[in-house]
Amino acid sequence: MKNFALIGAAGYIAPRHMEAIKKTGNKLVAAVDPHDAVGIMDRYFFDVDFFTEFERFDRHVEKLRRQGEEKRIHYVSICSPNYLHDAHIRFALRVGADAICEKPLVLNPWNLDALAELEKEYGKKVYGILQLREHPTIKDLRKRVHRENRQQKHDIKLTYITPRGKWYFYSWKGVLEKSGGVATNIGIHFFDMLIWIFGKVENFLVLISDSKRCAGILELERARVNWFLSLDRDDLPEVVKNGGIRSYRSVLVDGSELEFSSGFENLHTVVYEKILRGEGPGIEDVRASIELAYRIRNSRPEGVDRSFDHPLLDKILR
Repeated sequence: MKNFALIGAAGYIAPRHMEAIKKTGNKLVAAVDPHDAVGIMDRYFFDVDFFTEFERFDRHVEKLRRQGEEKRIHYVSICSPNYLHDAHIRFALRVGADAICEKPLVLNPWNLDALAELEKEYGKKVYGILQLREHPTIKDLRKRVHRENRQQKHDIKLTYITPRGKWYFYSWKGVLEKSGGVATNIGIHFFDMLIWIFGKVENFLVLISDSKRCAGILELERARVNWFLSLDRDDLPEVVKNGGIRSYRSVLVDGSELEFSSGFENLHTVVYEKILRGEGPGIEDVRASIELAYRIRNSRPEGVDRSFDHPLLDKILR
């Protein structure tokens, strides 16, 4: 049984990590979050030492480290705001633990090089959570694409609309320097998935980029991708909005819908199982998507015209 600490225990994604720690037969022994709405921990563990001040959490973890193998923290799971990931990964390595960090691992590509050096210095590993790579439908598509001897690139149309209220833009998520913006905060999952399936980035164009939307064209080795990401409820297709559905996700592969609306329930646990075997995704696995998101964030949008072949084109142009 391994001992885990959790940073960002009050966050939206933290319960997925609590569940994965529990299901893999391990123990959450310490957690920290400036917000104390963390009662959900009782669903998984009762004996967690919880802190609202990082300094006290740091001191406690260091004390456990000095009490030997049975007491020390073996893994630190990181669910904190994006701009803090780098610092919290460094903390994990410094206290002699492997780091398991939510996406994006870092906001800037050069931070990956520094973390790789720290891995060597401390003899510990940094793992990312790339759960879409474990989805059966995604894995099957990758196998099919890599088996085929196809000269023509696949035509991909990605749409992800996940509306957010005003609160979002008052929180750290609405601050570009803290979240990385729309492309990083909600798009990096899909960028990693597409690169993993269809190969390296050859070129890209950013057509729209503001606080609520981001869209563009992505040329990969085996695919041309027209992608559209939005936090604006008005972008939802009418059939979705009228049906009371709160978000919309669509991936069209050569005109056919890729159906992966279910099967997400245990993917964090699957990733944890691989990490515990020493097989989880590391720094180099996340590099391509982080580099792409960084370049998108720092590109000037060129504007949408009829060359952007996407199902929402007419609505975008209005």
